Amino acid sequence: MMRFFYFLLFITLRISIPFYYKRKVGVNGPKQFYGRTIYVSNHAASFMDPLVIATTFRPIVFFMTRSDVFKGLLKPVLWASHMLPIYRQLDGDDTKRKNEAVFKRCSRILSFGRNLLIFGEGFTDDVFIRRLKPVKKGAVRIGFMALEDMNWKKKVYIAAIGCNYTEPSKMQSELLISASDKICLNDYKEQFSENPNHVINTLTKRIEKLMQEQITHVENKDWASFHENVMMLTRKGMNADSHDDSISLKERWNYSRKLALWMNEQDLDNSEELVKLKKEIDGYFLLLNRFKLQENYVFDALTKKSRMKELLFLIFMWPFALIGIMHGIIPYIVTKKFTEKTHGFKKVTLSVTNSNGTDEIIENAYIYVSPTWPDFIGPKNDNFETSQTYFLVENPGNNWGRFSKISGVGKNSSTCYKLNNYKNTNMALAYTEDWYYYNRLGGSKDNLISSS
Repeated sequence: MMRFFYFLLFITLRISIPFYYKRKVGVNGPKQFYGRTIYVSNHAASFMDPLVIATTFRPIVFFMTRSDVFKGLLKPVLWASHMLPIYRQLDGDDTKRKNEAVFKRCSRILSFGRNLLIFGEGFTDDVFIRRLKPVKKGAVRIGFMALEDMNWKKKVYIAAIGCNYTEPSKMQSELLISASDKICLNDYKEQFSENPNHVINTLTKRIEKLMQEQITHVENKDWASFHENVMMLTRKGMNADSHDDSISLKERWNYSRKLALWMNEQDLDNSEELVKLKKEIDGYFLLLNRFKLQENYVFDALTKKSRMKELLFLIFMWPFALIGIMHGIIPYIVTKKFTEKTHGFKKVTLSVTNSNGTDEIIENAYIYVSPTWPDFIGPKNDNFETSQTYFLVENPGNNWGRFSKISGVGKNSSTCYKLNNYKNTNMALAYTEDWYYYNRLGGSKDNLISSS
């Protein structure tokens, strides 16, 4: 049975989510409420992912959620919403023992015929990108742990889920959720008894492959923008703004996946034709950005498409927008003030100084401070040339650098700061000042990679 808050959310979200996503489609969705199945999903949109999955498909699921939200009065609410804490290294001491206890609870949930929803990537990118990050082994490990606790008397399954957003942060965008067929873990009993680590690794890779098949997966993330730009120009893919509404969402999803599969089969960086095409398309969109234009508006202008419908929508809906701002601004300010005074994500100021001058960047809510860590007050200074234990310095051109945030390259695939050239010129239009600057550098980049 559903716990109270889960049931409440299940009902209310089925009504409210369509206001945010104008179209939500499920593909190959499981039909049973129960099923003793571990669903492993990508994590494209942070806290929205569990909500849309739970309200699109029928199975009743328990979620694995980061432990730092289980505090005070929230604990019983989260418990009643089918949420289980998962402890990370930054959550303090003894996380391994705490996670073992949570895994035991997962085994018990599966033994009662319930289902688990686990986000196999472990974290969400700062910038939405259509690709799958490496999948962790925890989901498969939990499945076999449950089977051992049940003496292999009941069947446990595992399946892949893919959340496909046209744009997760855009209101009235679209969403397609696809599920793979189930894999019965009991079929691997003999192999697991002989070599459990090999079976866990093999099945994790198989689940990762199944997850890639449910979504658009661009293997080379440096070419992800090319994939998105091609979808915008053809208007056949999953781009939220530039698409043909007469083409169904499922057809556009298939187009997006097939385009990515074709790209994954090519030697992109060594194909002169593709590299040339990428530069030309990048130059076109760079030109649009320079003039603050959007491609869909250019298309509408060239095809002489009327925008009266959008104008009427803005006229009639602005009073509701005003009411939303008035109701939302006070809770936002109160919440912001509270989080800034307690543990959690803190504001960070970083600066770099060399003979060319000083550059500084300020990022709000970036570094996470655990309640178990001691306070640290005052600026932190490091000589990047001598602190080789903590920093890797690459500065082939001896150029003035600036910091930027890079996902997935820090410790445990975390986000860290990286020192890049003071301006990004790799997409510069041919024969412009930036183009000559980039070619003088020979494509070199100054990098400061921290241990995060």
